[in-house]
Amino acid sequence: MIREAELERTADKTQAWTRIRENLRASAGQRLFDQWLKPIALIDCADPDVVRLGLPSAFMTNWVKNHYADRLTYEFRALLPHVRSVQVETVREQKAPRVVKAEEAPQPRVDPQPRVEKLAAPKKPVGERYRFDPRFTFDRFVVGASNRVAFNAARALAEAGRPRFSPLYLHSTTGQGKTHLMHAIGHEFLNANPEATAIYMPAERFMFEFVQALRSRDTFAFKARLRAVDLLMIDDLQFIAGKDSTQEECLHTVNEFMSEGKRLVIAADRHPQALDGVDSRLVGRLGSGLVADIKAPELDLRRAILDRKLADTPGAEVPQDVLDLLASRLSGSVRELEGALNRVIAYAQLIGEKVTMDFAVQTLGEVLRGPQRRITIDEIQRAVSAHFEVRQLDLVSARRAVVIARPRQIAMYLAKRLTTRSLPEIGRKFGNRDHSTVIHAVRRIEDLRGKDAEIDGAVRTLMRELEG
Repeated sequence: MIREAELERTADKTQAWTRIRENLRASAGQRLFDQWLKPIALIDCADPDVVRLGLPSAFMTNWVKNHYADRLTYEFRALLPHVRSVQVETVREQKAPRVVKAEEAPQPRVDPQPRVEKLAAPKKPVGERYRFDPRFTFDRFVVGASNRVAFNAARALAEAGRPRFSPLYLHSTTGQGKTHLMHAIGHEFLNANPEATAIYMPAERFMFEFVQALRSRDTFAFKARLRAVDLLMIDDLQFIAGKDSTQEECLHTVNEFMSEGKRLVIAADRHPQALDGVDSRLVGRLGSGLVADIKAPELDLRRAILDRKLADTPGAEVPQDVLDLLASRLSGSVRELEGALNRVIAYAQLIGEKVTMDFAVQTLGEVLRGPQRRITIDEIQRAVSAHFEVRQLDLVSARRAVVIARPRQIAMYLAKRLTTRSLPEIGRKFGNRDHSTVIHAVRRIEDLRGKDAEIDGAVRTLMRELEG
């Protein structure tokens, strides 16, 4: 009987994975699907509430985690509500766990009622069993001026006792840490209140479950399930724009939580007043709580995020100048910043090379050049001459005194780092010098930055000044 039950659960996962693959193929497009998603394999797992997905390389695993982890979890839970986690991992060929094939599993029973009914009326609130992502805690959230208000508000809401405010409304562009803070709230709140219940769900999931409840004529169970928990968090609220019935239900849920003084967290990509296609009553309720935005991270915060990410990646070695490069060039999304670092590390591990400046530039290519502000060599020369208190004319002269030669080398180094000019072009801008002179200058400054704190500090200061 136990073996039959295991086979049935395996069949459920296998059938669900077949449907999910088709959904991914349709939404991602054939090219992206073939390159990144088609290689994913369902791995045999003894735990019925865990789904394991395997990929043949660490690089592909990191990419799928960064771009599709939430989507895969959502898809599996939509079909198999009992699933509590979806794990994406690298499967080494020589030690590959057994991959489940569809023909090995018996055909699952066909339930007479929709599966959502099982989710809608559990014996205990599903929030009790919800497992927040262990990576997303307050301790692992890097704080700076751009996100400090949102961070402090999130911590305050998670504190034990009656909440000082509710709802908390977090908004920012994608990839800035809203979801991280929501999971951190969940961890902190449940740790402080072991008997409490909590649910986190994307707005799309809210809409999906509500529509299924309407179709099965069991909206009461859906309402009761959500309103019974102590902490409810709904992410990406902008996706219910234009969905009138879903908005109506969301409004009633928000009203219920506010009237009972319970914790509610909503996240979206814009301020409540900027939510087009959303009921004005719902907008008013959301705006009546604490609204906290997360701005694009400043340079120092981006650099600190990379340091933290690198510390959490065992065995990875990335030079400081490469981290400086990523922090200075990728100024928009934290997710993009971490993804770039993952890509550099993964590529280096795949081909067995060390991460260097040239390797990072070649690996990331347009990712670095896209958002880069155009900096001219003339700007660099002006900034260097002002910093070292020498004439700009001296930088292009034939003078070889150290007080002139060293600033000139730093200017050449910055020209190579911050512009797309070729070595001969840079040489011509510095008094028609040969490209080999530029190469020597770049290597010399790279060497000195590792030995001379004063030189390294000057270069960092000039880079911040030039890149704004």
